[in-house]
Amino acid sequence: MQAFLILYHLDICLNQLAMDLEFARQEKEKQGLFARGWSGIKEFPNNIKTRVFEFFSKVKKLGQDDPRRVVHSLKVGLALTLVSLFYYYQPLYDSFGVSAMWAVMTVVVVFEFSVGATLGKGVNRGLATLLAGALAVGAHKLANLSGRIGEPIVLGFFVFLQVSIFLFPVWAGEDLHNLIASNMEKLGSFLEGFGDEYFKIPEDGESKGDKSFLQGYKSVLNSKSDEDALSNFARWEPGHGRFQFRHPWKQYLKIGALTRQCAYRIESLNGHINAEIQANPEIRSKIQESCTKMSLESGKALKELAFAIKRMVKPFSAGTHIENSKSAAKNLNSLLKSGLWDGDVDLLQLVPVATVASLLIEVVTCTVEIAESVHELSSMVNFEAVEPTVSPQKPETGQPEIVKSSNDANFPSVIIIISEPSPENGNSSATTMNNCSSRPTNTEV
Repeated sequence: MQAFLILYHLDICLNQLAMDLEFARQEKEKQGLFARGWSGIKEFPNNIKTRVFEFFSKVKKLGQDDPRRVVHSLKVGLALTLVSLFYYYQPLYDSFGVSAMWAVMTVVVVFEFSVGATLGKGVNRGLATLLAGALAVGAHKLANLSGRIGEPIVLGFFVFLQVSIFLFPVWAGEDLHNLIASNMEKLGSFLEGFGDEYFKIPEDGESKGDKSFLQGYKSVLNSKSDEDALSNFARWEPGHGRFQFRHPWKQYLKIGALTRQCAYRIESLNGHINAEIQANPEIRSKIQESCTKMSLESGKALKELAFAIKRMVKPFSAGTHIENSKSAAKNLNSLLKSGLWDGDVDLLQLVPVATVASLLIEVVTCTVEIAESVHELSSMVNFEAVEPTVSPQKPETGQPEIVKSSNDANFPSVIIIISEPSPENGNSSATTMNNCSSRPTNTEV
């Protein structure tokens, strides 16, 4: 019983101690909050002083860097003050009314830093005002003929159509369409020239040609915000030109995302061109042919896909380049697994070569995914099926080559040549198939 009483009193003491500690903590928090608030009040004048000092320091630095900008700001302030008199000075306001506010807006819009920019904007605004005034007068005349009830409807209709749609419209959907194609073309240009740049012999020195194609891909890395904004705007636009209502703009975003993934690999490849640690030419020469072919064929495929999107035609010829790049990737994989490297090869020189080979294989995979997405887009939009009359490049051995297509409506045909060396004499055979006949014909060439 005594033990129970001791435990009971001990529990009461512990609870009281916990309550005292909690009360002390709350009091400390209150004091801390009050202290922080009081500290902020005391520091407020110093903060204001610091911000004012920083502002004038920036103004001083701006004046030292280019004093003309300070003079320009004073000129703009003076011009705004003078034109504001038309609005705030009662006699002038009685003469011009609310229209005086347009004088202020004109100064804000037209007054530029340079003389040429100011004159150019002034002329453009003047011509635009005259043209808009003429259109407004015409719309007002037509609205008066529609009666009291129809007048506001007609005016609203004309304002909506004339300022935003009919008069030299800028379509966000068309800009998105061109942006996606342009980004793919930039990646293709880089890949076409990467092989020569990476595998060039150091003794040859720097080439004097234009290397801007090596930097074009960088704009693709930061194109997501532009693509998203253009896609959102394009959904509001009515059907126009080649872009019908409910055009699959989301598919463009999918292609754009895949293109950026490819651009990230290209960013890594670009870092290996002038890297500090380079493999010696003997090591690089062992994979030069396969890597150059993968890069070149992938670049050509991307350019063909970009052309197909621009012209809205089915990308027939891109398939040949993709198959060639996949074949080169398989050869490279086999080469890397065949024990090509000697046992005494320096790993520091081997790693960059293996990294470049791996990145090029990933680029080929990205190109295949981009091609699949473009084919999906062509099916959604019903791209025009225009087959090439002559194959742009002879495909690899054993791959079909479209030579020509007949435009005769009565006897449509397509000639397909499959080149394959003969085991006896090295000659190749050609297989010709007519669409109106199921029997192939073999001919020696």
